[in-house]
Amino acid sequence: MKMLKEQTNAKIAESRNANPEFMKGVDDVIAQAKKFQQGSDAIALDQRAPNFELPNQEGKAVSLTALLEKGPVVVTFYRGSWCPYCNLQLRALQAHLDEIHGLGAELVAISPQVPDDSMSKHDISKMAFQVLSDQNASVASEYGVAWEVPEHLLEHMRVDRKLDLESINNGNGRILPIPATFVIGRDGNVAWRFVDVDYRTRSEPSDIIKALETLA
Repeated sequence: MKMLKEQTNAKIAESRNANPEFMKGVDDVIAQAKKFQQGSDAIALDQRAPNFELPNQEGKAVSLTALLEKGPVVVTFYRGSWCPYCNLQLRALQAHLDEIHGLGAELVAISPQVPDDSMSKHDISKMAFQVLSDQNASVASEYGVAWEVPEHLLEHMRVDRKLDLESINNGNGRILPIPATFVIGRDGNVAWRFVDVDYRTRSEPSDIIKALETLA
């Protein structure tokens, strides 16, 4: 199976070929975001992870506190089921889910997307881990990974992708999470993390496995 980085690089190359002007704009947006160190306020290693209680794809409340009673928790923030890079990442995590569970950990994926019927029909919600809805991005904000999306990207979503983020996220049309992953130990502290404001770059499942092995 290809590494996730190989898969995302292939998706980037495909997008550059299809729409080079847009991708050049994305490069500029990301460079600006990194210049201002957006995402630098994300919760740090050994810091206590904020508790959350969010609805899953079935509308049932899931809390971090309850999950930690069973073992470590992998928390990954993603933009939504409409994002191809998110789909690649979550499929890669699904492929390694047995290893994650084998190390006594649970995986939860959090996005602003409303857990409605359209989401329940999507491949993401059919995966064997919890998919949680943070509609106003309040949990993403507490974890320091909420990002006000630049107009260049919002216009692409509205015009090229025909996406209505306000509808998808129940009124939240501008704030999305920076793709980030945190491994949280049973003590509630962050044992490992990956945060990158470039939404095209994601953590490798193998690195998450290594972090969990260290905890074990």
